[in-house]
Amino acid sequence: MLELYQFELSHYVEKVRLILDYKGLAYRKIQVTPGIGQIDLYRLSGQRQVPVLKDGNEVIADSTAIAEYLDKTYPDRPIIPSDPKLKGLCYLIEQWADELIGLNARKALLAALGSQGFRTALLPSTTPDPLRTLVSSIPTEFFSFLSLGIGMGTDVAKTAQEALKHDLASLCFILMQQPYLVTDQPTLADFAVAGLSMYIKFPEGPYLNIPEQLKGKGVPGIADVATFEPFFTWRDKLYADFRKPLAATSTSASSPTSINID
Repeated sequence: MLELYQFELSHYVEKVRLILDYKGLAYRKIQVTPGIGQIDLYRLSGQRQVPVLKDGNEVIADSTAIAEYLDKTYPDRPIIPSDPKLKGLCYLIEQWADELIGLNARKALLAALGSQGFRTALLPSTTPDPLRTLVSSIPTEFFSFLSLGIGMGTDVAKTAQEALKHDLASLCFILMQQPYLVTDQPTLADFAVAGLSMYIKFPEGPYLNIPEQLKGKGVPGIADVATFEPFFTWRDKLYADFRKPLAATSTSASSPTSINID
């Protein structure tokens, strides 16, 4: 069976999980412990980042390389168009999602921790009430200070959010008159955009091992704005049509319910 080395809430891993499910491939999720687990991952793949896919003796790192490997090795339900023009467009959109949507979504999520409601939604449902109260009472200024400490001030967060708004509006325009971004069938471009937008608004449904109250929630000022609802409606349909629920996926270890942003 295919083995996917992952963090549960890596949006690059989510891109690969969407592709595996679309192709109907059975796989086993192997949770990588941040830090010490990445040492073992380095021994396996020569690098420390997830996702990594193991298929027998083959070990493939990087979500794009994994997508290409899967399309070549398991050609049913192809995700990379054969037409040169459409293939080029598919790769351009995928790269845009990987490098811009993914990066800005991460920044926007970190900035959203300053929102009390979103911050407490990140807590597991089993969190004791006293701890939940403590987390909700942390001043917003603390998270602003924390963001500065990792080199992400208010201007950086604002720029990231404005870029995401522009990107989501563009995606809404593209999807107004066609079912998918490149062709009449899902491609790598669709799964990249859907997966990399996970931090902007977490998908509803039994797809991720996260607190129930976090499902359908996201970055305030983006995830809850009606202008972008056509995009998230499209993404939710993509999940409903092709993403398998958690019970259908075998996992080697219990999944964490906290966010690991690598």
